Amino acid sequence: MNKRFDLVGIGSMVVDLIYRTPRIIGSEEKIALDRYENGSTAQMLVGGVTLNHLSWAGLLGLRTGIFGKQADDEYGRFLRAGMDRYSIDKHITLDGASSSFAHIFVSPGGGRAIYMSPAATSETTGDYIRAEHADYIRSSNIVSTEISQLPLDAVVAVLEIAREAGVITALDVDIPRSDALKALGNAEQFERALHLADYLKPSKAAVIEITGESDALKAAQILREKYNAKAVIITDGEAGCAISSDEFPEGLNARVAAYPTNAIDSTGAGDAFFGGMLAGLHFGLAWKDILKLANACGAACCEILGATPDLSKSKARVFELYDGAKANFAPDSTAVAAVESGATSSPYENAIPFFLDTAIAELSKLRAKIGGEAYFQRVADFITVAEANGKRVHVTGIGKPEYVSGYIAALLASVGTPTYFLDATECVHGSAGQVVPGDVVLALSNSGETMELKAAIVALKKNGAKIVGVSGNPNSWLAQQSDEFLYAGVECEGSPLNFEPRASILAEIYVLAALSIELQARKNISRKEYNAWHPGGSIGKATSQ
Repeated sequence: MNKRFDLVGIGSMVVDLIYRTPRIIGSEEKIALDRYENGSTAQMLVGGVTLNHLSWAGLLGLRTGIFGKQADDEYGRFLRAGMDRYSIDKHITLDGASSSFAHIFVSPGGGRAIYMSPAATSETTGDYIRAEHADYIRSSNIVSTEISQLPLDAVVAVLEIAREAGVITALDVDIPRSDALKALGNAEQFERALHLADYLKPSKAAVIEITGESDALKAAQILREKYNAKAVIITDGEAGCAISSDEFPEGLNARVAAYPTNAIDSTGAGDAFFGGMLAGLHFGLAWKDILKLANACGAACCEILGATPDLSKSKARVFELYDGAKANFAPDSTAVAAVESGATSSPYENAIPFFLDTAIAELSKLRAKIGGEAYFQRVADFITVAEANGKRVHVTGIGKPEYVSGYIAALLASVGTPTYFLDATECVHGSAGQVVPGDVVLALSNSGETMELKAAIVALKKNGAKIVGVSGNPNSWLAQQSDEFLYAGVECEGSPLNFEPRASILAEIYVLAALSIELQARKNISRKEYNAWHPGGSIGKATSQ
């Protein structure tokens, strides 16, 4: 019988706040953080052991779901929008005190230090699992969980329910036994959890403490025999991984080499490996190929910032590493199975809540990236100097940003900065004459690569205009051609297709509206002055009094 899901999981779901540091420092040391291209010192991304591996498994085609506790706070909403972005079904109760977050410091070459606040995840109990999520566990072919933030009695409950229902169980032991016993439960629960797992993926640190063996291959064999697991898989950094399995045709113990990679951030590499491994199990690959796929996911993860995949390129990179971009594991099999089982629905089901949550999450993330008022002062200085020299401000864009340009021109003009809408398409047909040398042009493009806008910018710069680029891509052509730059980027537009400009338009308005406030504050615009520029309508009536 077809199940609703291929894989469901419970455990860490964490907002990762990622910082770049010249090096990982020790106690009593102090160091200045490196800045990202947009000037911020922090990136906010979704993460957590379980959420990470589910996102990578889903990337490869599995129908995934996540269950557990969260809080209905800013971080929780951000996480749930991320789950939607990775098409992870949610079976979550919103009764946690707060949602989990982590501060992650990344050094050049991918080294890292992580400080976690488990929050709602650590409040989960076995009784809660049995009462709220038993049927959800039974609805999947595989259930995954972790020893990291989830209390051990909850881990045991998940694995017991799955075992009783004939669901395959997979356990990621992410922290050493001693740390688990201090924070998560007792020794009996720890041992019970490991005995209930069909597939064990312990970290190297956990392995050494349990077995006293530093050789990954020997340790895998010891653990498999001790816990009677179908397979024990240990990741071993650049050495790849080691496996001991009674399902391995080439023998009980083997190593599979890692792929060379240009690592920029190793955060989540083990989680990506686990997601790839579970995908390989689902697709019925031989163990050698399962581990090749898992290693490919781990390597692809190291090449991006953060622990969840880049939807624009990570899948292609995994397949490139795995099999020269030829890999395709039953291309439509999951979709067909879902239809046959009656599990699927329109991709537009719950589309409105998805958009609303995504928009809030993306703007919150943007807020964290750009920081406070200091971010806008340089551009405001740029405009103020131009005005002092008798120059004007213009706003332009192509497509949907064109409409934003009209609004921003009207807004700036109404608060004391005379600003004019500039038709970018008409710019190369004479409208460039609207702009005189020294004028400032705010140019809007989410991609920063729009061909029509490029032509306009080239013409305007030849005529002596100064360009302030506004884009979601700080490495774009527009950013490179700009005298000043404002970042207004999002990762997800908030729709099932993820193409239509929605959240990116809100981001452009958000950033430029903030700039308008800085300019208005510098002029100290009074109620009377505002009324002179806006005498009509309800606002005019209100400001005239």
